[in-house]
Amino acid sequence: MTQLAVRVSDHGPVRQLTLCRPDEYNTITPQFRDELASALDNAQQDRNVRVILLDAQGPAFCAGYGLDWSTAAQARDSTGTDEAGTDETGTARLWDTAADLHMIGSFASTWAKLHESTKPTIAAVHGWCIAGGTNIVFNAHLILAAESARFGYPPSRVWGVPEAPWNWVARMGMQNARRFMLTGDEFTAAQALEMGVVLEVVPDGELAERAMNLAQRIALVPSNQLEMITLALNNVADHQYDPAASRLLGTIFDGVARHSQEGADFVKRSMKVGFREAVRERDRPFGDYGERSKDRPED
Repeated sequence: MTQLAVRVSDHGPVRQLTLCRPDEYNTITPQFRDELASALDNAQQDRNVRVILLDAQGPAFCAGYGLDWSTAAQARDSTGTDEAGTDETGTARLWDTAADLHMIGSFASTWAKLHESTKPTIAAVHGWCIAGGTNIVFNAHLILAAESARFGYPPSRVWGVPEAPWNWVARMGMQNARRFMLTGDEFTAAQALEMGVVLEVVPDGELAERAMNLAQRIALVPSNQLEMITLALNNVADHQYDPAASRLLGTIFDGVARHSQEGADFVKRSMKVGFREAVRERDRPFGDYGERSKDRPED
């Protein structure tokens, strides 16, 4: 039986979606994407649901894309060792920008459902929320963070660009967005609060209760009021930041970054020494993430 990636539970009018692959740091896989997309769509269609709460089990909220399958997939495409990477004559194909956009766009459009939701969405974050994890969480309407939460986008150093840069600017302002996107540096929950990335920081042991209490408090408001207010605020964000255009450009550039010479070299190195070691080598000059702890999760 396949392990679930997202567990769904109801608490009165609050629909709780829990990332439930703790041993894998809730890393992103196609299964993860599909289960979250389905859960969000179902919550939108259920008139009994007023608020959506996203949280996670384990030591990390989400450590980003699973590099085991994603680097391997690019390696196969570039060498023509599987059907997707060859043409009808068996010749290795060059990178297909449109196909890549469809692939990564399916992930980005799933995360965008958290922003586009007509029902308020809350994310409760603890531990690592890095790389692709930020792509998800920064789309939520409200973010509560535990003191242990750490954010960052280390793939900006090589092999990635955030799929929706507008989220970074909207949450932390242009200067801070540039500072953290250009370096890939991590930032703490306290720093996130100071920049306005998160609504509140609480002790780890209080995060679940505080997030649920906030969700239940919001759910006291009639559903039609919640949806009208949410739509009105979403409209402000859409006109101010143009999320759709930002996602399109972000996903295109993400594909370019993964298929640049540096990106190809990173994949080649991952195939040789393993993706965890390749990540450590990438981050070693910066002295952060895994360089400070042997328990550092993958990207």
